[in-house]
Amino acid sequence: MSIYLMQIFNGISVSSILMLAALGLAIIFGLMKIINMAHGELIMIGAYMTYLTQKVFEAYGGPGLFSLYFIAAIPAAFLTTALIGYVLEVTIIKRLYGRIIDSILATWGVSLILQQLARSIFGAPNVEVKSPLWLNGGLLLMGNLQLPYKRLFIILLVTVCIIGVYWFLYRTATGRRVRAVMQNRSMAESLGINTRRIDALTFALGSGLAGIAGCALTLLGSIGPTLGTNYLVDTFMVVVLGGVGRIVGTIAGAFTIGIGSTSLEFLTNASLGKVLMFLLVILFLQWKPQGLFTISSRELDG
Repeated sequence: MSIYLMQIFNGISVSSILMLAALGLAIIFGLMKIINMAHGELIMIGAYMTYLTQKVFEAYGGPGLFSLYFIAAIPAAFLTTALIGYVLEVTIIKRLYGRIIDSILATWGVSLILQQLARSIFGAPNVEVKSPLWLNGGLLLMGNLQLPYKRLFIILLVTVCIIGVYWFLYRTATGRRVRAVMQNRSMAESLGINTRRIDALTFALGSGLAGIAGCALTLLGSIGPTLGTNYLVDTFMVVVLGGVGRIVGTIAGAFTIGIGSTSLEFLTNASLGKVLMFLLVILFLQWKPQGLFTISSRELDG
């Protein structure tokens, strides 16, 4: 039982990362109807920014400051990937609205370029990111059940980010404009909302969330140029299952896939568990193709 409970806890921590990565993707697709195949590489960039922050603190900070490097890495990963996302939107994505196939091909090409850049700069082998001392160890519960501080911190970090995104979307004027454009772009434009600025801002926000997800992933293992690719399929699956543009849908989809995959892998094996999870998602979408939750739309017919 303790082993199974540990697997469930690991599933929750993985679900948290999927939730963070998928949230930005869901907002982007809900707003702009763009399928960003380079989203995984934004996760990878966030992870490498954490690695670079570690190196800077190792070179210029003492032992006391080094333990704080991860706190500095979180905003560094967010700002770097948000900036890259903004540049990507104003140079490429803005020319691809309404052209889904073209957007898939273009962003896939961008993902290959970013992967090759990572190989050229950091090398093809994976690199290790040392976790700070205060994240080592774990919280001992009943018997031999120990919850690692790293995974507890990931869950806390994702919770803070979810609350921040909710506050931005539902408690700020800019967030209300974002939701207005999601519901009816033409009506929002007629009311004077600068939809171009909203698109660029939202794409940057979604990219920044992917960067934080990459930062969190460094606590679970080594990182490499293909890090984001390994999570891209699961992230898209979370968006499709949960329903685009809804925070609650992303949360529900991430927990369903994360905990479901972990449980199935525990009962079978890694490969078969993933296959079974895919099959269950496909069967569910046959029954409810819009996903668990959908954003209300005010588009007029005709």
